[in-house]
Amino acid sequence: MEPPCRSFASVSAAENKPFYFLHAVYEGIIAGGAAGVIAEAVLYPIDTIKTRLQAVHGGGKINLKGLYSGLAGNLAGVLPASAIFVGVYEPTKQKLLKSLPENLSAVAQLTAGAIGGAASSLIRVPTEVVKQRMQTGQFASAPDAIHLIVSKEGFKGLYAGYGSFLLRDLPFDAIQFCIYEQMLMGYKLAAKRDPKDAEIAIVGAFAGAITGAMTTPLDVVKTRLMVQGSANQYKGIFDCARTIAKEEGTRALLKGVGPRVLWIGVGGAIFFGVLEKTRQILAQRCPEPKM
Repeated sequence: MEPPCRSFASVSAAENKPFYFLHAVYEGIIAGGAAGVIAEAVLYPIDTIKTRLQAVHGGGKINLKGLYSGLAGNLAGVLPASAIFVGVYEPTKQKLLKSLPENLSAVAQLTAGAIGGAASSLIRVPTEVVKQRMQTGQFASAPDAIHLIVSKEGFKGLYAGYGSFLLRDLPFDAIQFCIYEQMLMGYKLAAKRDPKDAEIAIVGAFAGAITGAMTTPLDVVKTRLMVQGSANQYKGIFDCARTIAKEEGTRALLKGVGPRVLWIGVGGAIFFGVLEKTRQILAQRCPEPKM
């Protein structure tokens, strides 16, 4: 029986090299979903510590119990969100690379990352809100969290901090994937060969760590807005940042930077390592159709 990938339609981006749009979507969805779930499951405790550090006010202490609180519900959201992100990012990037001059590859990667992030945010934001409320001990289970958030705050409660999430994640996604792709391209040119699995993981770790450090202040603001619930302590993104800096000092905007850099650095190694490995397996089992 002919494999399903053989029937994927193609969009000719260049006369001599057609671009198989649906094949790229299919590959991105499978590889992205696998990479997202594995990275999230392995590093969830570090993410919990980071969230609790950012949520606590002043010099308060954090609780180190229940570091896997909310994991199952979070994975249920991470799977489709990661699948959507890479499923949108990869074909968008490939289409833009075909349309733009070769020296503008970074523009294609940045744009595709932002578009992928925007598409996946519809699932990622509610997932993040529930996860962070559970990580800070507000709820015992994901279904309870969803039910109570909607009943007390309305459906919009599931999208608390949506603006700050986009402000953080759109540049984060765009920058991380651009740094990763550019570093990988540079490595291939320098080494004059395809990188090995361990080398891909190292490149992914660097891309994640650099991006994680750069976006920590935005992450702190996003966390505070998402966990405040119906208290409405902060009126918005800029009010939140200003209030934190005024009441706790500007250093508070870097809360959790250590765990965040560690988490995203190691997460980048796992995510991109799994992503590329899954792509290799898919390429062997379901190669692009030939003209």
